[in-house]
Amino acid sequence: MFLYILLINVISFILFFVDKQKAKNRQWRISESKLLFFALIGGSLGEILGMKIFRHKTKTPKFYIGLPIILIVNFIFFYYLSRL
Repeated sequence: MFLYILLINVISFILFFVDKQKAKNRQWRISESKLLFFALIGGSLGEILGMKIFRHKTKTPKFYIGLPIILIVNFIFFYYLSRL
């Protein structure tokens, strides 16, 4: 389970980097729904770090409010799974 959490967070972090680069270059972007999906399946910490480090999506409420909420939900979910 640790390897999964690590991998999904690295992927989520990279997605934020790629989306930021595409935004700078005015290219086709990664959809917000895809970014939020990766957060929901465990990548919320990676996305929060990406949001802070790359200064990306920092003014979008579904990210600056939603990602911390998803992080808490992820933490509770993975904590519960680890206790089974």
